[in-house]
Amino acid sequence: MRKLRDEPTIVAAAVPFGRETRQAYFNFAASYIPLNHGSFGAFPSCVRDYQRRLQCETEARPDTFIRFTYPRLLREARDVVAPLLGAETDEVVFVPNALTAVNTVLRNLTYQDGDVILYFSTIYDACLKTIESLEETTRVRGHSIELVYPIENDEILDRFRAAITEIQNQGRSVKLAMFDTILTFPGVRFPWEDLVSVCKEYGILSCIDGAHGIGHIDLRHLSRVGPDFFISNCYKWFMVPRGCAVLYVPYRNQALIRTTYPTAEGYQPTAQREMQSQRSYFVNLFEKVSTIDTTPYICVIEASKFREQVCGGEKRICDYCINMAKEGGELMATILGTDVLENNTGTLRSCCFTNVRLPLEVTEEPGEGRHIGRVPVTEAKAVADWITIKSVEEFDTFIATRYYAGAFWVRISSQIYLDRADFEWAAHVLLDLCNRVRKGIR
Repeated sequence: MRKLRDEPTIVAAAVPFGRETRQAYFNFAASYIPLNHGSFGAFPSCVRDYQRRLQCETEARPDTFIRFTYPRLLREARDVVAPLLGAETDEVVFVPNALTAVNTVLRNLTYQDGDVILYFSTIYDACLKTIESLEETTRVRGHSIELVYPIENDEILDRFRAAITEIQNQGRSVKLAMFDTILTFPGVRFPWEDLVSVCKEYGILSCIDGAHGIGHIDLRHLSRVGPDFFISNCYKWFMVPRGCAVLYVPYRNQALIRTTYPTAEGYQPTAQREMQSQRSYFVNLFEKVSTIDTTPYICVIEASKFREQVCGGEKRICDYCINMAKEGGELMATILGTDVLENNTGTLRSCCFTNVRLPLEVTEEPGEGRHIGRVPVTEAKAVADWITIKSVEEFDTFIATRYYAGAFWVRISSQIYLDRADFEWAAHVLLDLCNRVRKGIR
């Protein structure tokens, strides 16, 4: 396993994190304020240029690159990403996105009558739809555990155990549990390590949707925690082009992954599969799946260099982004006169998201309270959508806004190209939009 160095050999400290980093290394429009890194990510100019060189080389000699150069670079990229998960190189492969990996795992498993996939109501919507699709074509059924934030981690674990017991008392069996590292909305850290331990206790397969994982939080202890499957988008927080996710399958579970989706040339029927080592079969399975632009996979190499040599390493990036999320979120809440989403034990905010409540009151009665600036609950979703759309149309940004748990919340992503001034600006944008909502100007 390639050792991941905690300290880089070269640190370019001339450009501080914040707006100067945004201008020096990234490709945003001059007027655009990128407050929503968590959805689609962003990558620096050096990674963009590296990808273009790869694409040019592919077009100059397609057979040479795709058949011979690409497999070597793909191995190097897997060498780079594996230590970030505390994993061996041959335990990780690349796929285009997290949802492809989720489908690869769930559709490779076999299900019997009474099998259940256990998940939380905070599940990413497309993952939920995958489970619903499996309910149509297999014997498995989904079971949701309701969560509303703020909530303590201990309560989440208690509800998880209670759901397992309930399912077992019905004569059914939890085949697999799926949960996140960081939730999509609200953007909070999830107690995935403790949930993996519970899964082991009950003999349940664990599948971690770590879409907001790699490059966001330290995952070098992942293999020690020991989930059965782990998935993470590299394009979100690791700064590679869109179209790259890592799938971690420990050696003990690789026999469960019999095919990619779509099934490609690496697939072998059982008889031939048993004639080669499981490790080589797993790796070969994912080396070439149809013909797509796989340069984002290889860009992991250049992104890692940028993060290590220019940014100062994973810890420096992580510390800045988490601290800025906390500091920026508190600044926004002060300006708005509201608060930041947190629980009593302070476990929710150990990530690069901050969730800030908007100063809008909601009434349960349609039409009631409009004259004093309250939003009828029947219009709450439309108001949230309006705020998001206006942030795009009038302010050249994107502020993810939702009506959640009886209040309006925004999720802001922290990143090395943002600073306090950006959070302050966002708060004043939201103040303006909220004032317009209260006055009925929409």
